[in-house]
Amino acid sequence: MPAMSAKPTEKILRDVVIKFAGDSGDGMQLTGSQFTNNTAMLGIDLATFPDFPAEIRAPLGTLPGVSGFQLHFSSDHIFTPGDECDVLVAMNAAALKTNLKSLKKGGRIIANIEGFDAKNLRLANYPEGINPLEDNSLNHFDLIQIDVTKLTRETLKDIQIGVKERDRAKNMFVLGFLYWMYNRSLDSTIQFLTEKFGKKPDILESNIRALRAGYNYGDTTEAFTTTYTVAKAKLQPGTYRSIMGNQALSYGLIAASEKSGLPIFLGTYPITPASDILHELSRHKAFGVRTFQAEDEIAAITAAIGASYGGSLGVTATSGPGMALKSEAMGLAMMLEIPLLICDIQRGGPSTGLPTKTEQSDLMQAFYGRNGESPIPVISASMPSDCFDVAYEAVRIAVQHMTPVILLSDGYIANGSEPWKFPDAEHLHPIDVKFKTELGHHEEKLQPYLRDEKGVRPWAIPGTPGLEHRIGGLEKQHITGNVSYDPENHQLMVKLRQEKVDKIADYIPHQKLDSGPEKGKLLVLGWGSTYGAIKTAVAELQKEGLSVSHAHLRYIRPFPKNLGHILENFDQVLIPELNNGQLIKIIRDQYFVNAVGYNKIMGIPFTRTELIQKMRDVMEEAENPVPNV
Repeated sequence: MPAMSAKPTEKILRDVVIKFAGDSGDGMQLTGSQFTNNTAMLGIDLATFPDFPAEIRAPLGTLPGVSGFQLHFSSDHIFTPGDECDVLVAMNAAALKTNLKSLKKGGRIIANIEGFDAKNLRLANYPEGINPLEDNSLNHFDLIQIDVTKLTRETLKDIQIGVKERDRAKNMFVLGFLYWMYNRSLDSTIQFLTEKFGKKPDILESNIRALRAGYNYGDTTEAFTTTYTVAKAKLQPGTYRSIMGNQALSYGLIAASEKSGLPIFLGTYPITPASDILHELSRHKAFGVRTFQAEDEIAAITAAIGASYGGSLGVTATSGPGMALKSEAMGLAMMLEIPLLICDIQRGGPSTGLPTKTEQSDLMQAFYGRNGESPIPVISASMPSDCFDVAYEAVRIAVQHMTPVILLSDGYIANGSEPWKFPDAEHLHPIDVKFKTELGHHEEKLQPYLRDEKGVRPWAIPGTPGLEHRIGGLEKQHITGNVSYDPENHQLMVKLRQEKVDKIADYIPHQKLDSGPEKGKLLVLGWGSTYGAIKTAVAELQKEGLSVSHAHLRYIRPFPKNLGHILENFDQVLIPELNNGQLIKIIRDQYFVNAVGYNKIMGIPFTRTELIQKMRDVMEEAENPVPNV
């Protein structure tokens, strides 16, 4: 038994980045999420980046099977999960090899000794006879070796469960040790375990006992002489919770349903990383939510279209491959001019691509990916908590402008988490819905394509007496809605549908700068999940006195009416994107701006460091242009 150590020295830190990494069966996502929830309860600001393996069941111990969870927590307000890690928890050799490059020099490695046996080293493709824990290759790091597996088995030896079940608790041992290291209480995780395993007493006891054993190991081992504390962040007063992007999106839909009086119908088909929207909404039947898991993507969206036609709030959620399958039905909803929300949680493509990795590669698909002239508004979320507001706003646009709306998120936003301040229901803008219930004074029968000042046609619910009308995907005659093959009418209707979408710009806010001067040398224009990295990088250059500003788009189709004016105020425009250059093509097309693109297509977000370097390069090239030969 280790000797009792003296009370450890407490060190105050401003921020910490931890990466939990191991096999997909090691419970790293659960460990990370528990540490995240514990951090949020203390009022410390945080940002997370879960890193899932693409293989559902990759061979244990191999590089493709590594699952990671990165957490950045700070007493300052932060916007990214961090560039480099201060601490790497490596449950096996593959986890170390995959993530060592992201660990700071002098950073701490907590290594599970059992995960570095001859078998694990071979599976991780280390040369024969090489063990990184023993060959001095990690001398410039602070290496803590703990035989987590052995200690966990010893702790649970008198509980009547198998070895495999005992080993599943080793992530709790590690979590307990980190709770000791960062001066945390075990209570939140014990409560979580009790709720999760309350009906399985042996499993519950094994997890709680392993959690406490890890804490006590840190507390009683003489080698560990320092604990660390990160102070509470100075956030706006209010009630906060940790929230993931897909959760926030789901809650935004529910809030919009309550405010509009429209029941939600989600017609969807499971696809990574959108499936959690189905999982979350299915828990809220008390709010009148109906969820339908269809047999395929086409059935999912057409069921949602039917729900909207019947007076509900039709929603479908998918990712890039599913968007491709839904494209004809999206054109149908546009042709019918009925509300519909299509949530595209983007991932690496094309085809199946990188299903668990993030990308912003569906913007062109959202803009143009349908046959014919088929304009659909596009709106984008920037952070996990932002998904609530964006979902709410997307519903408002859909029902007040009688149009399908595409909401773009991505895997980074969907699975990432951050503190979210609860909005007060009374402060949410109302979503007024007007169904047509009777004929107008000058109507002998319903004129289903008679438009108001917004270019919007009436929403008449099937079965309303006297309001029978034709519906379908064939071209409609202006005003009457009768099927029409007349060339002039078709051109008119195409123009009217485009004009309706363009007029939405009159009913959305003007674009604002996120930071920086209104005129200057460089504007960094972003959209989607690049927000945190851009904001952090721009702030650093602004502290140096450089003339850099940041604008981030929520409304992408149509753009805010003043966007062109903002772009004209800067000598250079830089557009960083997690794709091969999509927004930049649209910006160049609409505003004739010679913007500079910066593209990353690796399935991972931008880092603050690489964006800072790119901004410096762009500004330096502008000041010292290379002469034409």
